[in-house]
Amino acid sequence: MRPENQRLADLLREDQDTILRGWTAEYHVYTGGRGLSQNLETEQRAILKALETGLTADADTGSFDISAWNALRDTLARLSSARAAQGETADMTSGFVLALKRPLFDGLQRHHGDVDGQIAVVWAASSIVDRMAQWTVSTYQKTREEIIVRQQHELLELSTPVIKLWDGVLAVPVIGTLDSSRAQIVMETLLERLVNTGAELAIIDITGVPTVDTLVAQHLMKTVTAIRLMGAESIISGIRPQIAQTIVHLGIDLQGIITKSTLADALATAMRMTGHTVTRAV
Repeated sequence: MRPENQRLADLLREDQDTILRGWTAEYHVYTGGRGLSQNLETEQRAILKALETGLTADADTGSFDISAWNALRDTLARLSSARAAQGETADMTSGFVLALKRPLFDGLQRHHGDVDGQIAVVWAASSIVDRMAQWTVSTYQKTREEIIVRQQHELLELSTPVIKLWDGVLAVPVIGTLDSSRAQIVMETLLERLVNTGAELAIIDITGVPTVDTLVAQHLMKTVTAIRLMGAESIISGIRPQIAQTIVHLGIDLQGIITKSTLADALATAMRMTGHTVTRAV
């Protein structure tokens, strides 16, 4: 085993409690006493155990991607993912790992060795902690990106609800910009509900869409075509004067598609098309 690895492994094994206290104190200073996890000691001991395992296997402290560091990488990945999910910042997460440096250096200083050996072990300790911190940040960023993508997808689903207005009549109120990804969500959600409910007619209400351009019109046309392929009909409501003028100026052909100015008008038309009559009670 490399002498520097042996010295670090011995230090972690013999002075673990002292290192833990120093690590906690250093992290406390870094955070200003904020954001200290209730599982802090458990996390620290897991990291030290995985670090000692890699050192005992004589892993190169400058090559963090080798199999000998698998346990340490996995431990740090779990730590990063958990903290990212809790909303902790990347610098606080990496700062937690970097706070291990000082107690390691202090421990090495207490156990003097020859100058050359001391320099080698200090460099090894610094190298491995730096790579641990880098891995932590990398995993944290990946987890945050996955969380953001999932939240965006969930928001898209929430922003395009399919509502049952009447027997055989569904409605999709679209609010905000209708881009390609959102149009795909609208189409998939609506078609799935058509199948599940056996509805004959779908109302796409664009009252909340600020502007209609060629791209938005294309998305609407594709959705209408898909609805027809499912054996149902559709009505587009929310055609305001400004939108009507824009559609005309753009030369967009909505021929064959029923359009209404309000959702109420669209529902009245849908009722007639499905053979329902609503009368006012006397």
